[in-house]
Amino acid sequence: MYLSDYFDFMNDLKYLFAYTVPLAALVSVSGNGFVAFTAPIYVFIFIPLLEAILADYDTHYTEEEQVNRKFNRFFDLMLYLNIPFVFGVLFFGFFQLYTNSYTTAEYFGIILSLGILLATNAINVAHELGHRKTTFDRTLGKLLLLPCLYMHFYLEHNFGHHKNVATPADPATSRLNQNVYGFWFTSVVKQYMNAWTIQMQLLKQQERSFVSIKNDMLFYHLFQAGYLALIFYFLGSFVMLCALIVGTISFLFLETINYIEHYGLQRKKLPSGRYERVQPHHSWNSNHYIGRIVLYELTRHSDHHFKASKKYQLLENITDSPQLPFGYPTSILVAMVPPLWFKLMNSRVPAVA
Repeated sequence: MYLSDYFDFMNDLKYLFAYTVPLAALVSVSGNGFVAFTAPIYVFIFIPLLEAILADYDTHYTEEEQVNRKFNRFFDLMLYLNIPFVFGVLFFGFFQLYTNSYTTAEYFGIILSLGILLATNAINVAHELGHRKTTFDRTLGKLLLLPCLYMHFYLEHNFGHHKNVATPADPATSRLNQNVYGFWFTSVVKQYMNAWTIQMQLLKQQERSFVSIKNDMLFYHLFQAGYLALIFYFLGSFVMLCALIVGTISFLFLETINYIEHYGLQRKKLPSGRYERVQPHHSWNSNHYIGRIVLYELTRHSDHHFKASKKYQLLENITDSPQLPFGYPTSILVAMVPPLWFKLMNSRVPAVA
């Protein structure tokens, strides 16, 4: 191994930092009192502080580096390892809820921590794997969406959101002056309905009936119901209720991220009635270092939407795209206070040319 290759490898080990969220969640479900809030404190206090301290930097890869990184299995392994980590911590947490008695605050801390775990290391990794070409990767992505009770996200995101982003047809694009709480409702409901529409269109194209092995939406519901039924059978109704709440928290975090990623941005409608091609300026970008590596470069969202098939290890900072003033954790907290969010963001929203 050349010395430069060694330094590149050591630099790539930064993605191990993504496993600190499962570790924080493990601490949360293992402790009592204040310890139960380790994961939310870590994600929403410690990480923003680190982002305020550490400098951002741009990464540009040569053509040779892009090829090497694209086919380097190390980056895939970083994603795959989330499966045992996520399910291991999740079910250990459920077992703790089943076997121990907690105060109301401790229950809240543990459930919130598990929701954060699923939002960061399940849904986010599922999003990355869902854009891959192999059935193996996509299946693993859908598996990670299972405890989030959001398996239809795969269909709507890949066949709906990426096509309609920054247009009125996309429920995952938040409108100017739309608050995050109203967005939760419209995005969750309409994305679910869109997923069914997409599924029925696919079945029609394949000349398949509703009751078909190709009806993924039908199987998503069966798998999710089976997941909850198994928890009910082995751990009881209370833990099943907790699993429902944990899943809901996880996909509401996802929708909050959707909210901040495309807030107020619009694609220009052409004289033909079609919309212009998706460009980097149709997504908010964030180059804050810690958020980048914890979320596998999701925050370089402008580059992701410009070329959705681009693997996370190849995403680059597009400096002329709209820039979030904060990293994702801080942006999520600010979005929870709509007047503050509007004050900070409305003036930054670029006008449609």
